[in-house]
This record gives sequence, C-alpha cells and structure tokens, in this order.
Amino acid sequence: MRPGRREGVFFVLLVLLPAVVAGQIPEREILLRTEKTLAALSSLQADFEQAYFSATVSAPLREKGRLYYRKPGRMRWEYQSGTSQVVVFAGGILETYDPEENQLIRQEIPEDQAQGTIFGFISGEARLTETYRAEKSPFPGAEGPVHQLKLTPIEEGETAYILVEIDARTDLLRRVILFDWAGNKNEFAFSRLKINPSLEPGLFTLQV
Repeated sequence: MRPGRREGVFFVLLVLLPAVVAGQIPEREILLRTEKTLAALSSLQADFEQAYFSATVSAPLREKGRLYYRKPGRMRWEYQSGTSQVVVFAGGILETYDPEENQLIRQEIPEDQAQGTIFGFISGEARLTETYRAEKSPFPGAEGPVHQLKLTPIEEGETAYILVEIDARTDLLRRVILFDWAGNKNEFAFSRLKINPSLEPGLFTLQV
C-alpha cells in the first residue's frame, strides 16, 4: 500500500463508523434515549421549517421561524415568514395570534391529544416507548449520522403514523413528519438547537 493511502482509508472508516454503529441500535433503545434526553431538558431554542402538504391542495404551505420551549410544557412558535403568526402553548391552552388579521384564537387541547402532536414530541411528554410501535424506515434528506424511524400509534387516533429523524450524536429530534388518515402531511425540521438556554417566563404569555 502506497504512503498516504492507508491514512485515507482509515479516515473514511472514521467518517462512516458513526452511521454504521447508529444502524445497529435497536429501535426501542433509540426511542428510549430520545425520550430521556427530551424529558431532561429544562429549555430549548431552535430554528424550524414547517411544510404542510394537504391532500386537496397541490402546493404545500411552507413556513419557518423560531421555537422556544421551557419546562413544564410551555412553547412559543414565532413564524418569521408566511403568516407571521405567533403560537403559544402552555397549561393545555393553545393560543394563535395573527397580527395581520388582528385575531387571537384560544382553544383547550386535552392532554391525550397534545401528546400525539408536535407539542408532545418536543416536550418529551409523548411517552414514545409506550405509545408507538417503532421500526427502521429510511427516508430522503438525511445528513450526518441519524436514526430514521417510523412510529405507528398503538391505539388508533387522528395520526396514521409518524416519521422521525433523530441525531445519533445528541439523541435530539431533527425532523418530525406527521401523517393523518385523510392523507395530509405536516413536516417539521429543526436546526441551530440551543440546549437549556435562559428563557424569560413572560415569553410564553401573549401580549396582544
């Protein structure tokens, strides 16, 4: 073997090793790690991109913004494009404020329903290992060492199944794609995550 070639092969193996190891971990163990990691968070900040694909509309609705989370179960979604809405979820109450329409919508979300939505996943309250059957299911768009799983609810509800992409290095969610029985798809992709940042409690109260 010529000088330099061995080093090159060794470098390639180091790059590929995380992905190989990631594929050997059982599905339940992957979910359990993610569940524990999310439950241990006191706060989280991330940029997000959301794409909603309707079964009756050809063009998807694409938006992006910033997400803030603080335990217990408080979230703020600031949409920085598209609708420019602000969505706050706290204490089982979902508030959606549309500044362009000068409209505030407030609704109560029962705990069992909230766990099956994106709110339940981010807060770590979804109890993934108890609520879903998991199987490995690769889908396009992965970058870096990740786990990609298909989660099927054990008890039938509004959600048909969910695809999740989990960072194999941090056990945090990178993408969550929810499919309902009507054929609609709601996809969330997360980036620039900040773990346990200092967030003021007032951030989770809408000032209208």
